[in-house]
Formats: sequence, C-alpha cells, structure tokens
Amino acid sequence: MPLINVKIMEGRSEEKIEALMKNVTDAVSESLDAPKENVRVIVEEVPKTRWAIGGTSAKKLGR
Repeated sequence: MPLINVKIMEGRSEEKIEALMKNVTDAVSESLDAPKENVRVIVEEVPKTRWAIGGTSAKKLGR
C-alpha cells in the first residue's frame, strides 16, 4: 500500500488540496500499477512561520 506524504505551505483552498490528493493518487496508481483504493495520501499544511526559504520564514518573505 503506497503512502505518500505531501507537505505544503498553509493557505491553499480545500478545493486545491482535494485536487492535489486526487492527482497524486492517480499518478501513483498509474506509475506503480496499484489500485487507487490502496493509495494513501496525507497532506500536511505547514505554517508560513515554520517554512524557511534561504533561512528566512516564508511569512517574513511575504510568500
């Protein structure tokens, strides 16, 4: 059973996250010849204050 863990910065709509989970499931299912029902996708949203780019938080960078 494939388990995919995706970490993204907070701030995306539920619709975007749902689309991401569907697209990742489809890609993994096709790539591994695994039934979609066996693919698990976890999306973790990370606060911008906890996501650094070049040593500076994404919040401070205005991302």
